[in-house]
Amino acid sequence: MKDYVVDDLFDSEEEAKQVLEDSRKKIDELDNDLINVIYERTSLAEDIVKAKTYLGMDIYDASREKNVHEKAQRLATEKNIDKDILDQIMTMLAILSKREQKHILDNLE
Repeated sequence: MKDYVVDDLFDSEEEAKQVLEDSRKKIDELDNDLINVIYERTSLAEDIVKAKTYLGMDIYDASREKNVHEKAQRLATEKNIDKDILDQIMTMLAILSKREQKHILDNLE
C-alpha cells in the first residue's frame, strides 16, 4: 500500500528498484565486513586466554565486560542505535569470545 509521502520520494518505479538493489548490495558488503571483523576479534582469544592464564585470571572478567557494554551504550546513543539491540550484540560477541577462550584453554591442558 503506497503512502502519499512515499510516492514523492522517487521519480519512477525503476529508480526505487535501483535504490533498493544498491542498498542491498551495500548491506551485503557491510555484512561481509562485519563477519571479517568478528573473525578478527575472535582470533584474539588465543592471546587473551594465554595472558589470562599466565596472570591467574578467569576467562570471565566482569569489569572488562562492564566497560565494553558501557562503551557500546555511549556509542549507541551517539549513533542513534537501539541500545538494547546493541547490548544484545555485544553480549553475543562476549559469549563467542569466552567460548573460543574456553576451547583454546581446554586444548592447552
